[in-house]
Amino acid sequence: MAQLRHRAQILGAALLFSTGGAAIKATTLTSWQVASFRSGVAALMVLLLMRDARRGWSWHTLPVGAAYAATMVLFVAANKLTTSANTIFLQSAAPLYVLLLSPLLLREKIRGRDVGFMAVVAVGMLLFFVERPAAAATAPDPRLGNLLAAVSGLFWAATIMGFRWMGSRPGSDGNTIPSVVAGNAIAFLVCLPMALPVRAVPMDWAVIGYLGIFQIGAAYLLLATGIRHVAAVEASTLLLLEPAVNPFWAWLVHGETPGAWSLAGGALILGSTLAKTLLDSRRGGIDADARARGGDVRVASD
Repeated sequence: MAQLRHRAQILGAALLFSTGGAAIKATTLTSWQVASFRSGVAALMVLLLMRDARRGWSWHTLPVGAAYAATMVLFVAANKLTTSANTIFLQSAAPLYVLLLSPLLLREKIRGRDVGFMAVVAVGMLLFFVERPAAAATAPDPRLGNLLAAVSGLFWAATIMGFRWMGSRPGSDGNTIPSVVAGNAIAFLVCLPMALPVRAVPMDWAVIGYLGIFQIGAAYLLLATGIRHVAAVEASTLLLLEPAVNPFWAWLVHGETPGAWSLAGGALILGSTLAKTLLDSRRGGIDADARARGGDVRVASD
């Protein structure tokens, strides 16, 4: 029963993370305002709710936090310009960047079986740029939004590798929550000058409160509680619920429907990630992306 509860906590975190795209689109605030105020609330919530957030701070926290801040700001900006599905699917291609950059930054070799995975993910990403989707109320500039989402995935990969770097240091206990707090604080401060002045209605503040308190704060609390008792491979698999469900919320709330090419690209990215995670677990090795998503965090980053 306890193990079932821990799995439910991880699924609950994934569900909360998955609502980010639909919630961001539900506010009339600009992307600078959403990114700043959401992260400000989230930084405070994580700092207050999680004991791990108040220990283990060092200079290593700041560069990883900066990469995470860039991930979140770009995620918000992309959601304001393209569909929620495109944003989360393109960001979910981060494991491709991890594999490409790991030999240079982490001294981890690319194995032969990784090449096929990289090829499938690359094809999946290209499919997002095949079609020329028409602008819509919830996606006014899909091409630019897709590009920002892809760059967000690059910074999410940098964050993942930063988590790995912090966890590999002698004496480290693998606590990455301070970098999450730092990332949110950096995003809040960097975006704040562009976010002022503010003209908002009560609904806007309600959405900001939800994003900071529940979509990030409560989600991290659930994830941190459940992840301690669930194997990394299983956790990373459960967390794939986030990108899978994210487009559903955008459709339900905004009637947003991604194009056929985007759905095909998303299926390739998520399917290959799931297959690689399961294959690596059977062969006795979990790659950097699976470890970081399962052992540290799956934020989306978002």
